[in-house]
Amino acid sequence: MHWLELKVHPPLVTLATGVVMLGVSRILPGFSLAWPGRIVVALSLVVVGGAIALAGVAVFRRQGTTIKPTTPGAASSLVSSGVYRYSRNPMYLGLLLALTGLAVYLSNAAAVLFLAAFVAYMTRYQIKPEERALLAKFGPAFAQYMSNVRRWV
Repeated sequence: MHWLELKVHPPLVTLATGVVMLGVSRILPGFSLAWPGRIVVALSLVVVGGAIALAGVAVFRRQGTTIKPTTPGAASSLVSSGVYRYSRNPMYLGLLLALTGLAVYLSNAAAVLFLAAFVAYMTRYQIKPEERALLAKFGPAFAQYMSNVRRWV
């Protein structure tokens, strides 16, 4: 177990990643290539990402389980309905899509690299520890869910 596991709230990780992407695009403008229609695509990605993340929150609330990312062991039920039929982590997927929208808006190749960094960080320090906690709590039911539904998409 690493000291960063389940410590930094995912929205803060998203915000920090976005700030770094913005900073990199300003520092390295030579890696930018503005293209027509990018604003529409960027906004679409942000809206779709937000909708997916909010759908994940709504399903958790309907099931009466916690959405607090630092205490996955406090989950009261295993959620596998709604958007959770397609992704084990729709809230994080939504945040990634919003960051992808920012990357499209910035149209900076250097900034795009931080999308991979976001996925790597979230997988290592948030998702895998959550999975361990949920396996410990829900056992074979969660193992079956993991085998049927992909981590991201």
